[in-house]
Amino acid sequence: MDYLQIEGNHNLSGSVTISGAKNAALPLIAMTILAKNSVLLGNLPNVVDVRVLIKLLVMLGANSIDKDKNTIEINTNDINNTKVVYDIVRKMRASILLLGPLLARFGKCQVSLPGGCAIGARPVDLHIKAMQNMGAKIQIKNGYINATAPKGLKGSNIIFDKITVTGTENVIMAATLAKGKTTIINPAKEPEVIQLCDVLKQNGVDISGQGSDEITIIGTDGELINIADISIIPDRIEAGTYLCAGAITNSTITIKNIIPKHLEAILNKLKEIGFNINIDKDSITIFKSKELNAFELTTSEYPGFPTDMQAQFMALATQCKGVSTIKERLFENRFMHVNELQRLGANISLLGNVANINGKTNLIGADVMATDLRASSALVLAGLVASGETKIHRIYHLDRGYEKIEDKLSKIGVHIKRFKNDRV
Repeated sequence: MDYLQIEGNHNLSGSVTISGAKNAALPLIAMTILAKNSVLLGNLPNVVDVRVLIKLLVMLGANSIDKDKNTIEINTNDINNTKVVYDIVRKMRASILLLGPLLARFGKCQVSLPGGCAIGARPVDLHIKAMQNMGAKIQIKNGYINATAPKGLKGSNIIFDKITVTGTENVIMAATLAKGKTTIINPAKEPEVIQLCDVLKQNGVDISGQGSDEITIIGTDGELINIADISIIPDRIEAGTYLCAGAITNSTITIKNIIPKHLEAILNKLKEIGFNINIDKDSITIFKSKELNAFELTTSEYPGFPTDMQAQFMALATQCKGVSTIKERLFENRFMHVNELQRLGANISLLGNVANINGKTNLIGADVMATDLRASSALVLAGLVASGETKIHRIYHLDRGYEKIEDKLSKIGVHIKRFKNDRV
């Protein structure tokens, strides 16, 4: 396995260009199943999760052509298999996104129950209930969701008791080819969900309400759609992570190719900590601060503070003066990075879903191990301010969602190297 080695305590400067959003790319790749034409996807992040989902489509019979490292053309006309096998699904939970479009187009599919990050229970029961409400018959057998709808899916009122991003996306795609009107109550409002809706709308689907408490879709009754070229929106979580790199080292850096509105919760928290921030049309600069103040945050669904930034802000809290408090509302196991931060010298106490971080702490480099995607980035951030060398193992988690992280960090002054043949 690869590992990263970071030499800490270096001032950063310069700019980072943000890649396309992984969490926007994945549903849009799945959406190509609804297309009658070849679909060109640009600004794709070259990360493991994206490559895995494309590989999965190819295994089902789709064709893909790499136009360049961040552009791919996908044609799903030759799909002749609707079984999404465990060997691929175990690598990423987002493969559940194939359930809705496969079922809507082919009237049947088998999708393995998903794997992925071990950050807590993310049950697929909301996906299954929604498909059942649209007329599908579903049986769970031998680790697979066996779904059939031989007469096609029918529009329905879908009420989510709990907000679910991938559940909302699955229903949106299924409803696109369904017969009649589908209304989704309490849908996710994330920018990635909105882009999926916007792309469908721009290509003729009757869809409205994205970003609100109710989305309405009038299905095409099985008719596939023509989809024009797509450019993936910038990754707000990658952007937030690099802003935290500037913050934790108390450096002035600029991030480029972003949509500032998507980062409002993150920017507000950085301002609370004490940073001055300059916002342009598609770039943000964070400036060095005289003092970093302790803070409180609670994760919640968009537009609240994103759970995907919780670990990075915990690393940042170690360099803030006073006691910071972080409450995790969405995933019960998303504090697994705490033990590894403590190995670096962080003073953190846990009580249930609340973490108290005492700062400022002088961190000391050590060998640490990533447990999930965002925990990996938190350890990288901590390594930036730890004295000596920090080695971060199991960075295959990091490669799932960050494109060329060591190259981007090197360009702004981080002393970071990737090594192979890790035996730890």
